[in-house]
Amino acid sequence: MTTKLYMDVHRNIDGADAKAVAEAHKKDLEVQEAHGVKYLRYWLDEDKGAIFCLFEGSSKEAGETVHREAHGLVADEIYRVEEGK
Repeated sequence: MTTKLYMDVHRNIDGADAKAVAEAHKKDLEVQEAHGVKYLRYWLDEDKGAIFCLFEGSSKEAGETVHREAHGLVADEIYRVEEGK
């Protein structure tokens, strides 16, 4: 299976603070393996209620499935990305 790199964006999440986002990320890590996904990092803009998650997987749908199963907060957008050199 070829893994690709994705960045997802969650917008306008009420209650998005460092503690809540860390807990959601922990839940992602608990279920990711079953879907062939590896969540690598996340970022939070608390003022805007925006969360950005970087993950590896076979498809963006696999990452979406992890979020849905882990905590129900699916992303508004998911982009396939490549790291610059």
